[in-house]
Amino acid sequence: MMVKNMPSYCQPFLSLFILLCLALPPAAAAAKHPFSITDLLAMERIADPQASPDARRVAYTVQQTDLAANRGRLSIHIADLRQGTFSRLPAAGEADDANPRWSPDGRSLYFLSTRSGAQQVWKINLRDQNIRQVTSLPLNVRLFEVSPDGRFLILAMAVIPGKTAEETREIIAARAVRPESGLTYQRLMVRSWDTWSDGTRNHLFYYPLPGGPVRDLMTGMDADCPSRPAGGAEEFSLAPDSRTLVFTAKDEGRREAWSTNSDLFVVSLPPAAQPAPPRRITTNPATDTQPRFSPDGRTLAYLAMSRPGHEADRYRIVVRNLADGRERSLDLRAGAAAGADRSPDYLAWSPDGKTIYCTAEHLGQHVLFAVDVATGKSRLLMKTGNTISPQPLASRGLLLAWNSLIQPTELYLLGTAGEESRRITKTNDHRLENIRFGKMESFTFTGAKGDTVHGRIVYPAEFDPARKYPVAFIIHGGPETSNLNEFHYRWHPQIYAGAGYAVIQIEFHGSTGYGQDFTDAIRGDWGGAPYEDLRKGLAAALGYYPFLDADRMAALGPSYGGYMINWIGGQEHRFRCLVSHAGIFDKRMAHYEMDTQWFPELEFGDPGRHNPLDNVRNWHTPVLIIAGRNDYRVSYTQSLALFTALQRQGVPSELLIFHDEGHWILKPQNSRQWHEAVLDWLHRWLQGQDDKKGREG
Repeated sequence: MMVKNMPSYCQPFLSLFILLCLALPPAAAAAKHPFSITDLLAMERIADPQASPDARRVAYTVQQTDLAANRGRLSIHIADLRQGTFSRLPAAGEADDANPRWSPDGRSLYFLSTRSGAQQVWKINLRDQNIRQVTSLPLNVRLFEVSPDGRFLILAMAVIPGKTAEETREIIAARAVRPESGLTYQRLMVRSWDTWSDGTRNHLFYYPLPGGPVRDLMTGMDADCPSRPAGGAEEFSLAPDSRTLVFTAKDEGRREAWSTNSDLFVVSLPPAAQPAPPRRITTNPATDTQPRFSPDGRTLAYLAMSRPGHEADRYRIVVRNLADGRERSLDLRAGAAAGADRSPDYLAWSPDGKTIYCTAEHLGQHVLFAVDVATGKSRLLMKTGNTISPQPLASRGLLLAWNSLIQPTELYLLGTAGEESRRITKTNDHRLENIRFGKMESFTFTGAKGDTVHGRIVYPAEFDPARKYPVAFIIHGGPETSNLNEFHYRWHPQIYAGAGYAVIQIEFHGSTGYGQDFTDAIRGDWGGAPYEDLRKGLAAALGYYPFLDADRMAALGPSYGGYMINWIGGQEHRFRCLVSHAGIFDKRMAHYEMDTQWFPELEFGDPGRHNPLDNVRNWHTPVLIIAGRNDYRVSYTQSLALFTALQRQGVPSELLIFHDEGHWILKPQNSRQWHEAVLDWLHRWLQGQDDKKGREG
């Protein structure tokens, strides 16, 4: 049954929009324009909010896009919650500042900066604004945390196992000047995502304050913490008394490439002059991660999967009594019905230790739950949008970051009972006031296996019910991910709505946030049930919405979505054009080209089943093929092979290769080129004109 009512997350913004239109003079109201690539790149990105110990101030990072320099620039800002004022840490030329962390007394702020030419820890006294460098280490500091007692830092650097930071720097420097360039590998993994292994590992170090020699806390470990490429401080935790560190790492030796067995390890602090190897404290053969000490230090909570070799298994919350080692599992549920199980992805304790707050995907949203530690019962606090990094405060509820499809990330205060939130920042409001977004609606239909499947439509920004609109059918990657209600910087549906397209997205079998059974249904069936869902979902949308032009449709997708585009191309010809980004063309070869082995071993089943290569002779639809040369998850050779096959058959096709990008297109100028190429391709085949509407705004 279709749900045509506007979702609740849109209603406040619609009300605000109406009020603004009534208040503005006609000329100002007419100045509104559809959301464009230029608008997307102009948005400032808030991240890493950190509340002061007295909960009166919040430090956070802001990233601004510098198109001329073709990169993002990072700065640190502070919001005074009591006075409602904002300030920025004094800038230093072209330097980036990030990773703000408060001193225990709240008088100073530590942060990472490139002010010295390398990334090191700095400190600012907030009373006199005096800034000084804290660390001067041979290698870049990747991230750090301040101990609860303020006596030391835990920091991360990439070192060669068994070597000091200084020795690592010397070895890397010697490699750079030698005439030969060959590197010999004796085991997997030789590369990951977009980087070849150089023999270094992310290790955690103890750094005494105000200064002194660093000590490697991961002695004897050929493993990473934080994990690569995107692991952060959530992967380790300091006890409230500052005497113990617990962290997660995958120390699997030659099994690393086909194992998902991350465990928790513990070290005592301060370390001895010759630290002992960390002690493993979990034996689960699957993933254990995100350890979090309770406020009294007596309990450790962490996330654990149950099935080895599975990267998209449902996490459960494990609570360990540190006195006797006994554990309990708390299963996160969004209700009593079958399929209401949810997978938490972030943990935070309440100040009294009675509640664990966690975020999880839920029906296309990334929401906030409160879990009672004693009973395991959960309450849904934030029901819509994308909730990020909730931090319980002693007397002010929860600090969190939040965004949606029509709202870039801002900071909020939320009551612990889920009462109405108070917005803290309005960083991008002046950029949004002249932008027109497309209306969003959700719908459901009966998909594969007789299951209820969810979909979403985004109307064209300048919608006229009397017109017919071309369709951009966007298929998400993962495959175990979801079309979240979030402000996305790569596949944002509002870009296409702003360019005059109606956007359809389907939460096919394999998507997350609908129960683990629904997610697992894609394993070994990549071209089966998900493809059926997509076909039925598109048919349902065409039936529900009469303004959709079934004769002018394009299908687009990245990663698994790119695979599905390649599968569709050999199965049917209902689309006028296709866009395949980093899509698998030959599953057999992709299995052995991937940086990891656990993924294809679990996902593919028989690699010869549902293999796009086998149907390439049936391909007639024009396709734009995009890849990053440094993509080691889905090798660019998959895209090159597809392009070669289509060119030999005379199928209209173009290949866009980014030689300095990986699986994702991240550099601002490359992002602009990517969006322009995709929209130009759609305009060419769906509108028959070089319509650049939506690119420049």
